[in-house]
Amino acid sequence: MALTVKDLEVLQKHCPDYRMELVNGEIIVMSPSGYESDEVAAEMIRQLGNWVRPRKLGRVTASSAGFTLPNSDTRAPDASFVQAERLRRSPQKFAEITPDLTVEVKSPSDSVSGLRKKIDDFLNLGTRVGLLINPEKEWVEIRRSNQEAIVLHNGDIITVPELLPGWEVKVEDLWSPKFD
Repeated sequence: MALTVKDLEVLQKHCPDYRMELVNGEIIVMSPSGYESDEVAAEMIRQLGNWVRPRKLGRVTASSAGFTLPNSDTRAPDASFVQAERLRRSPQKFAEITPDLTVEVKSPSDSVSGLRKKIDDFLNLGTRVGLLINPEKEWVEIRRSNQEAIVLHNGDIITVPELLPGWEVKVEDLWSPKFD
């Protein structure tokens, strides 16, 4: 028996301390991320929010914001952006929309191939750009539908001109600072 978004909502009311996703009719309990990967995700959210909000370009959310997708899955990327014209008001529950930009940050318990699949699933459902960030190896992969992935390293600049004109972030600015 395949579970639904309603089942996910009920389960989350009973288990509010757990992050969950609905994938192919099954509930997936998400483990907490590592400290470093969460710090990197927070930095990406800050970088996005600092550009998006003053320009009123749209909405930036973190890993607790769920999206009910056209295939009935409910997924929660580590960070996401939705253009203002596509989501005029924030829903109280899951957004029934595919984000324009989805970001996944590899934590110690994640596999790169699993994160690529998750991003590609979003892209196949209408997301325009996916970013895969690997703090351990210090690279960022930009993924778009039907295009070769672009891998960036320290010294490179992340841009997403089709969604965020003028936004630029140095790859090395995402990494956790070292206070030696």
